[in-house]
Amino acid sequence: MNRTSLFRILIICTGVMGADGVILAAASAHQPDASRLASASSMLLFHAAAVLGAVALIERGLAHLQIGLASAWGLVIGASLFAGDLTLRQYVGHGLFPMAAPTGGTLLIVSWIALAVSAAWPRRA
Repeated sequence: MNRTSLFRILIICTGVMGADGVILAAASAHQPDASRLASASSMLLFHAAAVLGAVALIERGLAHLQIGLASAWGLVIGASLFAGDLTLRQYVGHGLFPMAAPTGGTLLIVSWIALAVSAAWPRRA
């Protein structure tokens, strides 16, 4: 799979993350005691924008391709795990699996650090 295809898939993921973030924000505004949904919404919306930024940095050569892509995918997966776990807890009463939200959160932290590292090794001119 080429780089453009990977970028397109990431952008599609961010569109879904953004839409889900808005849906969860609306749901949290209309349901009593829905603070989990507000947190899930924030994670999806903030990290969707971050993934778009990471793709732009990679494309412009300001971030290393492989490290930057790993970071972007980590942001997508981490935010999805975190938000998915909180959403299931709100609606079903249990999470995805034990430690899903902390696993997603840890992956987000590592992915942010990886994005910073990817800027130390940009594309060679």
